[in-house]
Parts: sequence; C-alpha cells; structure tokens
Amino acid sequence: MDDSAHAADQAELRRLRWRCRRGMRELDQLMLRYLDHRWPEADAAERAEFERLLGVEDDRLWRWVMGREACDDAGLAALLERIASLPA
Repeated sequence: MDDSAHAADQAELRRLRWRCRRGMRELDQLMLRYLDHRWPEADAAERAEFERLLGVEDDRLWRWVMGREACDDAGLAALLERIASLPA
C-alpha cells in the first residue's frame, strides 16, 4: 500500500471512529469493537452495511442490541449478530 492509500485509510478510520461515538457508552464500545476487530478484513458489502448501521438512531439501535425489538432488515440483523459475537 502506498503512502497516499495508507493516509486515506487512516482518514476513513478516523471518520468512522467519530461516527461510532454514540449517546451511550455501551453502543460506543460495541461499534468500536467492530471497527477494531472486524473492519480490517470486512469486504466492501459488509463495510457498507456497517455504515448503514451507523446511520440508525441510537434508541432503535439500542433496542435491537438488547433484543427488545427485532431488526427487520436482514443485512443489518446479520451484522448485529456478527458484532455481538466479537470478543470483548
């Protein structure tokens, strides 16, 4: 990877880290865990799903994570399962 590509990757990670900052520490930790453990090897489709997940409002995301509400979007539901299975 050349320097410009590396710099672009680092800029994208900084942007995503900022977007992972939610209203709740638990959600912050969950989203950052994905970013640290899964993002580097995720393919473009999974990365796009994660970006979509970051667009979900905190209250709804929290209900999905806690199992209080089912996520009716199959792609996001599968991603949430992968996130939940990551080591703490």
